[in-house]
This record gives sequence, C-alpha cells and structure tokens, in this order.
Amino acid sequence: MSANVEVIAPAVGGTVNVLKASSEAKVKRVVVVSSIVAVTVNPNWPRGKIKDESCWSDAEHCRKSQDWYYLSKTLAEHEALDYAEKHELDVVTVGPSLVVGPLLHSTLNSSSLYLINLIKGVRQTAENRDIYLVDVRDVADALLLVYKESKAAGRHICASHSLKLRDLVDVLKGLYPNYKYIENFTEVEESSVVRSEKLKNLGWNHRTLEETLVDSIKYYQDAGLLQKA
Repeated sequence: MSANVEVIAPAVGGTVNVLKASSEAKVKRVVVVSSIVAVTVNPNWPRGKIKDESCWSDAEHCRKSQDWYYLSKTLAEHEALDYAEKHELDVVTVGPSLVVGPLLHSTLNSSSLYLINLIKGVRQTAENRDIYLVDVRDVADALLLVYKESKAAGRHICASHSLKLRDLVDVLKGLYPNYKYIENFTEVEESSVVRSEKLKNLGWNHRTLEETLVDSIKYYQDAGLLQKA
C-alpha cells in the first residue's frame, strides 16, 4: 500500500471532511491539531533565523526524503487554512512538538515510546539534535486558549522546552540516575531554532521541564511500562 493511501490521503481528506461538516453546521471556530513537523523541515530557511509560524516545511523535500508523516501534516495544515480562506470559516491551527506527559489511555504512543527508549538506552548512539518537548496537559491548555481567545488567528507553534538531546539525557540522569541511558552522541549542526512566542503572547503558560518529566516517568512506572529503578 502506498504512502499516499496509508498516510497522506487520510490526513488531508479527513481534515477537509471535518471542515466541510463544520461549515454546514455553522461552527464559529475550528481548531486543527497539526504538528511542529509542518514547520521544521525547510532546507531553504535562512540559517540562524528563528522558525516561526511563517515557516512551512518544504513538501517537495519531504517527498524526496520520503518523510510521509511530515508531508501529511504539512499538506493537511495547508489544506485547512486554504479551505478557511475560501469558505470564510474561522480556522486556527496548533502545532505541538514532541508530546509527553501522563497518558489517559493504555496504548503507548510514539512520543512516550521515544522517551522510554531514551531511559532504557535502547539505542547506543544518537545524533545530538535539538529536542522540542511539550506536556500533553499544556497542549490541551493551548487548544482551549486558541479556541476561546478572539485574537488567535492562523498557526500556533506549541513547544515549551528546547534542549539538546544530550542535555535532556543529563536532566533525566539527574532525576533517575539508576536507569541505563544512551552514552554516545554524534554532533550535528542545526540551522535554526523554533519558538512559540505567538502562543505565549496570547497568554499560554506551561509546566517546567522537571514537572513534565517526573509526571511522565511516574505514569510509565505505575502503568508497568517502565521498571522502577
């Protein structure tokens, strides 16, 4: 089955179907959950310039590199905002980064698995890239904020913490020193950073990194997804 059928078509088609239903129901505002990956993958973005809501991931680059998830999120958000303009529907989008925090369901998602694998030391070597984290509870607050706040418009990046992977591992080691972690990092050059100033200017606040990590690990431990150490 092609990536278009598995990933792209459901993301884009599903978004449009919801927007059509919203228009028919005369919904006042629609909040679309996108992703930070619809912002970050742009090799033509000026080096050193902060990536804000004006930055879009390059769809053709995503196709060439076969980053189908990135492409699906980029195309779906484009489609949502284009539809909003054509049909005079009030649509705002929120693009969370890597979402962690306590889960409400028993199924382990990819974001939580990423954090668990860091703690378990599943990989021996990793690139020391910028990591953008946000607490799932802060994402919920952001969604409610842009829904209620009349000044909210267009896109909103939702990333509360930015740090290098090595630094994230060091923070985790300080909190939970008895787990096995990734030991080897290869340095890579990052072209620019991402910020959530637009969302913060609306009044969005977020939890500390330590609170998010502690609550996440406690949940994983209590759920039997991670042994206590």
